Amino acid sequence: MEKLVLAYSGGLDTSYCAHSLSHQQGFEVHAVTVNTGGFDPAELEEIETKALALGAHSYKAVDAVQTFYEKVVRYLIYGNVLRNNTYPLSVSAERIVQAIEIANYAKSLGAKYIAHGSTGAGNDQVRFDMIFQILAPEIEIITPIRDQQLSREAEISYLQEHGISYSWEKAKYSINKGLWGTSVGGVETLGSKLALPEEAYPSQLKVKEPVQIRLGFRNGELHSLDGEQADPVSIILKLEEIASAYAIGRDIHVGDTIIGIKGRVGFEAASALIIIKAHHLLEKHVLSKWQQFQKEQLANFYGMLLHEGQYLDEVMRNIEAFMESSQQYVSGEVYIKLLPYRFELQGISSENDLMNPSFGSYGEMNKGWSAAEAKGFIKLLSNSGKIAQEIHSDS
Repeated sequence: MEKLVLAYSGGLDTSYCAHSLSHQQGFEVHAVTVNTGGFDPAELEEIETKALALGAHSYKAVDAVQTFYEKVVRYLIYGNVLRNNTYPLSVSAERIVQAIEIANYAKSLGAKYIAHGSTGAGNDQVRFDMIFQILAPEIEIITPIRDQQLSREAEISYLQEHGISYSWEKAKYSINKGLWGTSVGGVETLGSKLALPEEAYPSQLKVKEPVQIRLGFRNGELHSLDGEQADPVSIILKLEEIASAYAIGRDIHVGDTIIGIKGRVGFEAASALIIIKAHHLLEKHVLSKWQQFQKEQLANFYGMLLHEGQYLDEVMRNIEAFMESSQQYVSGEVYIKLLPYRFELQGISSENDLMNPSFGSYGEMNKGWSAAEAKGFIKLLSNSGKIAQEIHSDS
């Protein structure tokens, strides 16, 4: 029996893979779940029980929440990354870390094969395969659902024929939860017209009374929540708990998939959206306009490459180095008001605030220059336009 590592989530597709690869194809299946914030201990225990019952030789749960933050999330914060100005890359960012952990686990076991349950119609097949081929080119990739073009009904029929009696009734809405947000898919997101209904979102409105919170940053990283210092992952989780009770962070993302078709997915990411917007506001106060401009270009590029599965390209490390260096003065607190379904950024306090009244107050009074100097500056600034206007006025 040859060793095969299976990326196992406990869902229908990977359960079909676990049984068929072990019982029908004779592999020694080592199932692995990489937790990037979507599973609690009870869920992981249930997944392990199911994997072993389906024929897996072993099961391993890899805790990669901190790794996910260190390797990806903090750079998404540094870059204020929102794909198409909307989506905080909740699920696509997770897949990269999951694929890397799976590849490393397969190599540590000396496995000759890696399997995953992706279909041929989504982005995840590209992300997984690319990471595996780059990190473990000697390991063969097997994808039963994609290779056999299996329908959901065919998978269920196979499992039932082999005495697997789990309930595979398809949920009305597909939920994928992680540290950086939760995706929500349903019949509404298959088309372009309909919005997701209230009940589709896992977090419902529970609190209506507005509240003000403070997010503290130190060199661009989360440092405190309401003055209480903690590690960034703990702050993300605590903020999600507080803000999701206001049903904040809901939206539908429309974008271009890696395989060339348009895709539409709902999501809720209260913590991610608040953190990104708060961090961005702080940067507006403490960074120069050219730092902000260059960061925006590179961060957009970074988010696109991450979404497309190009995380291992060296340019990503170059961009990360730039973004990290830009955070030297991004320290301070941001004041945020939480309300039902929305939040307001109210202001910041920082020792590095460049909005310094000693030089002048915008639209009010100049203190660092005279009226004559202002006139001279404007005259020089208009020179290029004046010259072009005169030269081209008769053409």
